[in-house]
Amino acid sequence: MSHQVLARKWRPRRFEEMVGQEHVLRMLTNALNNQRLHHAYLFTGTRGVGKTSLGRILAKCLNCETGISASPCLTCPTCLAIEAGKFFDLIEVDAASRTKVEDTRELLENVQYAANQGRYKIYLIDETHMLSTHSFNALLKTLEEPPPHVIFILATTDPKRLPITILSRCLQFNLKRVPVEQIAHQLQFICEQEKISCETSALTLLAKAADGSMRDALSVLDQAIAFCHDNITEADTREMLGSIEQDAIFRLLQALFAHDGKKLLDEIAELANQTPNFNQVLEELLSTLHQISVAQIVPSHATDSVAQLATLASPEEIQLFYQIALIGRRDLPLTPTPLHGFEMVMLRMLAFKPAAKPSTIPTEIENKMPLSWPQLLTQLNLSGLSYSLAANCSLQRMTEQQVELALSANHEPMLNKKLIDRIEQALSEHFKKPMQLTIQITRNEINTPLKEEQQAQAAKLASATDSIKNDDSVQKILNVFGATLDTDSIKAID
Repeated sequence: MSHQVLARKWRPRRFEEMVGQEHVLRMLTNALNNQRLHHAYLFTGTRGVGKTSLGRILAKCLNCETGISASPCLTCPTCLAIEAGKFFDLIEVDAASRTKVEDTRELLENVQYAANQGRYKIYLIDETHMLSTHSFNALLKTLEEPPPHVIFILATTDPKRLPITILSRCLQFNLKRVPVEQIAHQLQFICEQEKISCETSALTLLAKAADGSMRDALSVLDQAIAFCHDNITEADTREMLGSIEQDAIFRLLQALFAHDGKKLLDEIAELANQTPNFNQVLEELLSTLHQISVAQIVPSHATDSVAQLATLASPEEIQLFYQIALIGRRDLPLTPTPLHGFEMVMLRMLAFKPAAKPSTIPTEIENKMPLSWPQLLTQLNLSGLSYSLAANCSLQRMTEQQVELALSANHEPMLNKKLIDRIEQALSEHFKKPMQLTIQITRNEINTPLKEEQQAQAAKLASATDSIKNDDSVQKILNVFGATLDTDSIKAID
């Protein structure tokens, strides 16, 4: 039997096998078990967090021969056909390779016909943001009045590039990056099932390298198995990843905090002998600086080593070092060699000091409450579904202790008490006093932060298109060759 890569072998087959995304799974499970189905679902999130897998599981839930539920049987012909990619009523499309309007029209030609094998005809469109403007318009017509037997599942890593007209007709779910602890736990389980010996610390390194992507974690685990010969150790894993021990980072920071330039360069030279990945070294450095900053605020949350480092530098210095390392990591590919780039980052930290604090305190402090809702939203500590809900609201009224928002009836399924409580808590934390939040459903047209963002993107695209159309050089090329301008290929750059 041929070898199957772990990312395919351990792809989740049902909701219970998904790693992370509990908030999304809970809502989908309740909706399926209560038969509260939507005609279009939008899954957003970075690569490898389970968008397409979730779409295929949802297809099984909707078409399983035992009935619609959150627990498909996985044994009936329909479930097996979906898993084998042979189910005629699950149409999977890679929008990145089918961007033209002709492709979309061809895809939707048979929408009006009933499903052949299953209960629903399901269109799973991956990387939806890659569709052209004309393709979105063709899709919109079907999304506005979908046949009762059709369900759309859209997946994208860049929801900001989707038109607001598409977003407003979908039930949106934001899939989060999977925490390191959950990834490491899943890798441990897989290694046990695959009879592979491994050190827990090595799996933690692999989980960190995955950067929130469960699929990337399985790919790097495959790489580790090949590199370590079925005995995954921390030392071999560090060698494979090009990472270094945290003690080396501690020695670098001790020399930096002591303002000892010679010692700092000696530590960098010693580090270079291990031929590390300097981008990853900067990542480890950033992580340690973050731990130090937290330790300076909450000492009980730090290990002994981090707590000791936290006493050697001021909070202002830590913040400055973090910013320098962040910019240095961005600029590292531009340097002559990674080693020289890393040396300059550390020497820059040695050369600069935080600005002195002002000796006097302003007698008047501006304490005005902002009334622009999009501006206020960017200052709130919100993410995921709570941010999505707030971004689809419009500010109606704000007082010293109360905020009233309006939500379009199209997005009423997003509304629940838990999300309202999260937004209310974020408002209270921002204004440093208790705030009461109410959200009213309206059928009137409202202007929301999400709409404003989409309109701004549209304006940038229109400006870019006009600029290219009116360019003399472009006009000459069009006239000489009898060519036409493909406006669908124009993208606005922020």
